[in-house]
Amino acid sequence: MIKKSVFIWLLIIPLAILNGAFRESVLIPYIGETYALFLSGILLGIMIFIVAYIFIPRLKHSSSANYWKIGLLWLILTLCFEFGFGFLRKIPFSEMIKAYDITTGNLWLFIVLFVGLLPWLVAKLKRII
Repeated sequence: MIKKSVFIWLLIIPLAILNGAFRESVLIPYIGETYALFLSGILLGIMIFIVAYIFIPRLKHSSSANYWKIGLLWLILTLCFEFGFGFLRKIPFSEMIKAYDITTGNLWLFIVLFVGLLPWLVAKLKRII
């Protein structure tokens, strides 16, 4: 179940990268950074939900607690990827942490929390648990 859940999480990475590229190259030039960050967050949340909605039911049916554990794993993997990728690109930590400031219109904090909630939420919506 863990291997499959990590595989599902890995499907999210290209979506997040493409979403970021779309935000930077299309949304920001047309609607400005504040609105682009907000819209990009909504779009990414929808894409992640769709991936989870399709693939979570393919996991072995389990307890509510196990879906929470998968969510925690996804949350940790997301944070490790985000900060690891940032450090590889030599982005200062102070810059990376700005993505978590919701007053700028950036919904990244909510996306990270949503990623942690999604396995359980989808299992509930699909009546797996």
